[in-house]
Amino acid sequence: MSNSFKINFKLTYTNITLIVLLLLSGYSKLNAQTKLNVAVAGLNHDHVFSIMNSFEKNEVNIIGIVESNPELIERFKKRYKLADSLFFPDIVSLLKKHKPDAVLAYNPISEHLSVVEAAAPLGISVMVEKPLAVSVKQAERMAQLARQYKIHLLTNYETTWYPSNQEAYLNIKNQSLIGDVRKMVVHDGHEGPKEIGVSQEFLTWLTDPEKNGAGALVDFGCYGANLMTWIMDGKAPISVSAITHQIKPNIYPKVDDDATILLEYPDATGIIEASWNWPFSIKDMEVFGKTGYIQAINDQNLRLKENGKSDYKIYKAKSLAPQYANSLNYLTAVLRNEIQPINDLSSLENNLIVVKILEAAKISAKTGKKVLMK
Repeated sequence: MSNSFKINFKLTYTNITLIVLLLLSGYSKLNAQTKLNVAVAGLNHDHVFSIMNSFEKNEVNIIGIVESNPELIERFKKRYKLADSLFFPDIVSLLKKHKPDAVLAYNPISEHLSVVEAAAPLGISVMVEKPLAVSVKQAERMAQLARQYKIHLLTNYETTWYPSNQEAYLNIKNQSLIGDVRKMVVHDGHEGPKEIGVSQEFLTWLTDPEKNGAGALVDFGCYGANLMTWIMDGKAPISVSAITHQIKPNIYPKVDDDATILLEYPDATGIIEASWNWPFSIKDMEVFGKTGYIQAINDQNLRLKENGKSDYKIYKAKSLAPQYANSLNYLTAVLRNEIQPINDLSSLENNLIVVKILEAAKISAKTGKKVLMK
């Protein structure tokens, strides 16, 4: 081997090493840049564990947390090894010091408005836990602020990220497997929040009619209203009727714990069954069409019966594209203009209708009369 070849080989090897190191460094920087910087408003909604677990896995940067309950602060600090400097007593104080990519609201529904009032004028987008707002008045104020300051205002539902629901929608809309929709039935709920052991902080406001807006009617009725509005292409129902019960008044004295909501559309009917009295946890959706039937049995599996076929087909939904697989990925894609959230399950348009349905259902349950939607 000649000396010149040895020199060239060494130079080439050195260059390759440098290139690899530069690529790794660039990848590390790119990975750091792709993670969102978020602020968390509230720790008293048990769904907050989803974002905290993402933080623990280094999938997101939490740059500030709003919480005033010292016991909750200490609990989360210990569990997730959080610095004192992350905590702020209110959203205004946090946003004076930091400008996150988005604020995630894990506080009582009645406090969602205050988060948007603080974030929107600063051009900061907000994602709240379902439902959007405690009343139509608050929802419309939030929408006005979002439009005025051109921010995204999104609502997060667990069922949005179910592959079964997304595939059912494609089967119904894109493949016309069951024909025109005629009837929808959505079951949502569990044995009761106290019975399944939610945190005391969550239970306190979940069973408060001012902070939650109602009981099971809001807590689980919102899922069906959200899914049905999506399936009906963003159209509101003609009317809403509802019946509620207090089956366990000794446990839930201030709110309903069982609700049935009937939605009337021009050529279809929606039935929402929401309860804290199911014998087990359930989140499923049935859609009957002119020529067939499809059921999202759970988060993964579907059941289909097509016209003229005697047997049901049971199959597993395909995996979702990464940007639709969870709320964090979806939010990232929306903020980067890779997804336009128009009339999808998280969209402002859909969730304004959801709040109107829930408010009409409360009125109907109280008065015993059908409520016409405006």
